[in-house]
Amino acid sequence: MISGILTATVLVGGIGLLIGLFLGGAAIWLQVASDEKEEAVLALLPGNNCGGCGYPGCAGLAAAIASGEAPTNACPVGGAEVGKKIADVMGVEAEESERMTAFVRCRGTKDQVKLDYEYDGLGDCRMLSFVPNGGPGACDFGCLGYGSCVQVCPFDAIHVYNGAAQVDREACKACGKCISVCPRNLITLIPYSAKYAVACSSREKGPVTMKECGAGCIGCGICEKNCPAGAIRVEDFKASIDQSKCTGCGVCAEKCPKKVIVVP
Repeated sequence: MISGILTATVLVGGIGLLIGLFLGGAAIWLQVASDEKEEAVLALLPGNNCGGCGYPGCAGLAAAIASGEAPTNACPVGGAEVGKKIADVMGVEAEESERMTAFVRCRGTKDQVKLDYEYDGLGDCRMLSFVPNGGPGACDFGCLGYGSCVQVCPFDAIHVYNGAAQVDREACKACGKCISVCPRNLITLIPYSAKYAVACSSREKGPVTMKECGAGCIGCGICEKNCPAGAIRVEDFKASIDQSKCTGCGVCAEKCPKKVIVVP
């Protein structure tokens, strides 16, 4: 009886030892050599794993930079400062980069937008495509105001004020999560240095826009006619600013009769 127990114990112990040796050997054999540059780059990245760079987290970006697939300044959160440090690690010249920030192209607050009906349902902008007219607001191009963008922002940089989302550009890291979640594509990236931007996305004709919202671009073209730098164009009844041409003179904002050209 005792000899049987001892035999079983030795047998089980021997099998366990063999399995341990096998797994240990496999771990050594299958080990992937670490890339020192990749590890160094990863250590410099902020670790937010926001995906704003287009890669699956900071580890994915570090691997892409180390292999030369991504530029050294690809991290929107780290910005130019981190980009320069990564360039030093990679032994290359730092690439020029411009700080960007998100901007909501709408100022249609509750006191500006006409309502077609009262809505009392799920507070998620993405779900409003299933309700009549895509939401209670008369404007089909305006902010829905239920904060889906707020929920996904990892930096607490966007909030809804009186029914319209606005970005705190000091807190914004331009990760792009708010852009991807907005069902009406109202959020875009503009240079942090931008002096003015058009806070409207409506493509309705002027008379229709005026009926729907008190803060909508009516496509009158006054801004385009008065811009000394030729930085503004009106297409589809909507003004837009070419930030590469804008000098920040402010004439467009001064002349705009609806005051939809604003300081970001």
